[in-house]
Amino acid sequence: MTLTPYREALALPGVARLLALSVLARMPNTAAGVALTLYVVLELRRGYAAAGLAGTALTVGAAIGAPMLGRLVDRHGLRPVLAGSVLAQGTFWAVAQALPYPALLVAAVVAGLLSLPVFSVIRQSLAALVPAARRRPAYALDSMSVELSFMIGPALAVLLATAVSPRVAMLAVGAGLVAAGSALFVVDPPIRARHEEPVRAGVRVARRDWLTPHLLGVLAVGAASTLVLGGTDVALIAALRASDELVFSSVVLAAWGAYSLVGGFAYGAARRGVPPVGLMVALAVATIPVGLGAGSWWTLGLALAPAGLLCAPTIAATSDAVSRLAPAAVRGEAMGLHGSAMTVGMAVGAPLTGAVIDASSPTWGFAAVGSAGLLLALPLLALRRRHWRSRRPNRSRRPNRSRRPDRARRSGPPQPHPVGVRPLQVGGDSEDRVVGTGMPGELEADRHRVVVEAPGQAHRRPAGHVEHADERRDREDLLEQFGR
Repeated sequence: MTLTPYREALALPGVARLLALSVLARMPNTAAGVALTLYVVLELRRGYAAAGLAGTALTVGAAIGAPMLGRLVDRHGLRPVLAGSVLAQGTFWAVAQALPYPALLVAAVVAGLLSLPVFSVIRQSLAALVPAARRRPAYALDSMSVELSFMIGPALAVLLATAVSPRVAMLAVGAGLVAAGSALFVVDPPIRARHEEPVRAGVRVARRDWLTPHLLGVLAVGAASTLVLGGTDVALIAALRASDELVFSSVVLAAWGAYSLVGGFAYGAARRGVPPVGLMVALAVATIPVGLGAGSWWTLGLALAPAGLLCAPTIAATSDAVSRLAPAAVRGEAMGLHGSAMTVGMAVGAPLTGAVIDASSPTWGFAAVGSAGLLLALPLLALRRRHWRSRRPNRSRRPNRSRRPDRARRSGPPQPHPVGVRPLQVGGDSEDRVVGTGMPGELEADRHRVVVEAPGQAHRRPAGHVEHADERRDREDLLEQFGR
């Protein structure tokens, strides 16, 4: 493990500033649900069911609105969308206290639809600022910044609501969202790299062309991961309450976040990545036995370590995979779908675990949510392995390296280049040949000796080099690690 990947990623223009801004910009978003819940319970004097319904209204709106806002960002740019979101958030959090409960529910859905798209915008901008080869450490840093935001934001909301008043907490969340949106408006981070063309008026990319089964699988992994995390959060509180140690909840939750930070750091510094579905399976398996540590807060904290180490890496891997699989023209919508999938997973995991705990015990809550995540991930893992094996040629029949495999096919008239494949280009005095289409999902054409690398990259080969079958297989194995 080395710090070089992080140094290289942070040295890129705009990346360090964007990641620093992301921590502060996400805090109001992470505090919004807690502030609204405490307002309904403490100020409106309604029960937790009513408070949960208000939080659900905000969540449902956000899940529906995220891909819609992402599509608007793709077509009209970031600033117009930010301006509308800032206006909507400022209005909602300022007038919500004057609304009766039924009107508050309707307004929460609308506010969710127009929520500040800070999570998807940060990830979309990272894809624009960071080349594909360096995105893993960049998204690892992004996932660690999310952990910091979730460790600080809700705690501040609880502190303001209990030490001052829930109304002040609501106003603080609104002011924070306006400030975050305004900061992003001023910075205006790029949503596409310089070499990526903007969407032209009247030109649309059909969803069937980019919303592939592979991308849907990654979105499913994202939903499964937050389902496990949301359920674990509920089970932790229930376990501590059952052992009459709820006072130590902040310590255990802080330890859980610290484990995630360590895991995210190790994942970004590692030499090779791990497929998202593999991380998801490991996260689910590690969550199932956590309940065995219930009974004492410190044993529960220790039992959380294996699952906690996998939280940030799983989120980072799904973000990285979406950035590679989605074309630049629709990356905002794809990141919005990614955010919606994670929101839906969180919304499903918490009540599912709560129902199991009510019927049995917190220990079974951990087992249930881990098993649910595993049931979602295992079919995806099986499909991935089947796809990987179907694309691997038979290694037992290797060609003779002494012969050039394309020599026998050079007779006859020249053929046109396949669609999306460009011929070798000779550049510079060194006569090195820079090849590569930069398009995911394409196979190499031996006739033109084209080498396809990870999306957006080219690979330098010495003049006269011909890629052999075993080299090609090794390269395809590497591409599999990047989620192709």
